Amino acid sequence: MRRRPTLPSLARGERLLASATTPEGVEVGGTRDALHLPDRAPPRLPWEEIATADWDSDERQLHVVEVGTFGRPRPEHRYQLVDPDRLLSLVRERVTASIVVQRHVSVRGRLGVRVIGRRAPGGGGAVAWFVEYDPGLDPAEPDVAELVDEALAAARGDVGE
Repeated sequence: MRRRPTLPSLARGERLLASATTPEGVEVGGTRDALHLPDRAPPRLPWEEIATADWDSDERQLHVVEVGTFGRPRPEHRYQLVDPDRLLSLVRERVTASIVVQRHVSVRGRLGVRVIGRRAPGGGGAVAWFVEYDPGLDPAEPDVAELVDEALAAARGDVGE
């Protein structure tokens, strides 16, 4: 009989939808609302707080980058996984479902910003807004700040805020 995986970080009422293990037997799993990462404190990472999640098929490694704060390194997590197909499908679906709006706004030539609105994939809660700056742009510059404010206002209007 196959053991049903469980994660100690699951909140009451949270149900594991997919998981995979590292070669050492450490479990990485996902629920409707979050990805559970064993090396993170707390282990529960809401889907809307994942900036990127990539799979390297040669290395068989999941690379997760958290949404961060400008000027600070973003937390990153890497896991080699055994039999990850269901978990990878869940990660792709849930991260994509958390994106309400995403657009690139040109600031100077090819340099620009991405304005991203995200919310929990279940649809509850307010939209959280993020701005990603291309390398070479300084958010403190008045012209950059003004364009970002306009882009954020337009994106908020598009989603009815």
